[in-house]
Amino acid sequence: MDLDFSPVWSGGPALLRGALVTIEITACALVLGCVLGLLVGVGRLDPKRRVIYGICTAYVAAIRGTPLLVQLFILFFGLPQFGIMLPAFVCGVLGLGIYSGAYVSEVVRGAIQSIDKGQMEAARSIGMGYPQAMLSVILPQAVVRMIPPLGNEFIALIKNSALVSLLTIHDVMHEGQQIISVTYRSLEIYLAIAAIYFVLTGAATLALRHFEKRMRAGGMVQ
Repeated sequence: MDLDFSPVWSGGPALLRGALVTIEITACALVLGCVLGLLVGVGRLDPKRRVIYGICTAYVAAIRGTPLLVQLFILFFGLPQFGIMLPAFVCGVLGLGIYSGAYVSEVVRGAIQSIDKGQMEAARSIGMGYPQAMLSVILPQAVVRMIPPLGNEFIALIKNSALVSLLTIHDVMHEGQQIISVTYRSLEIYLAIAAIYFVLTGAATLALRHFEKRMRAGGMVQ
């Protein structure tokens, strides 16, 4: 059977609209994931703070130990049983963001722990409290070391976002499936979807490399 890409060209505007939704939901989820990851990562630094450490550790274990798809379904199909009705887009952002946050927290924790302990001791010795020392001394150094693994997490998030199509969100995957339901040209449409994801992840990779090179040129990365 010959390939026929005419449905791809005719459905191009819909696929592009879906790609924009994919970018939007990924960006929102990334922001949420970074905020959660920072809070949880810092919360897991000191086991002596048992309550905070326990909650953060349980969160990471639960999220990393269960499939993202199940988490999305809990938000979209499970919460309505308790009278909590969230829009599909919000469920998608929350699901992806919460899932990403568990992995970002490990990046944050590892980066902070890689900073020489003498840095914190020096900051405390000149009168800084723990929060101030963390914000002013430790985190600025740790952020530089987080960039490569956070870039990998961003790329993974773009690909994982395909699952939100199952929540009826009109992302590129959902738009492609709508075209397939009319044209029955599955292979061609899925190839086009794969190409769009390839472009998105490729663009993200290039942007991250450019950002890292600029930081190296500025002497911020050794």
